[in-house]
Amino acid sequence: MPNETSLKEELRLFDQHRQEWVRSNPGDFVVVVGSKLVGFYPDYESAFRSGLSVAGLGKSFLVRQVWAEDPAYLLF
Repeated sequence: MPNETSLKEELRLFDQHRQEWVRSNPGDFVVVVGSKLVGFYPDYESAFRSGLSVAGLGKSFLVRQVWAEDPAYLLF
């Protein structure tokens, strides 16, 4: 099972390119495996399937929606 540090590389790539991706693909879901950008997808399901097909089972990958700022969620 992936640990907390296993997505460091993916998150670093996302942070480095976030502003560029916000301009080019706002609201899309991005898939990153290691230091590789896999692509942008209109919905989470297609992004997840793509990440799984590239990374395979047992390897971590990042699926994240492209926004300028992370949304805040309130739970009551």
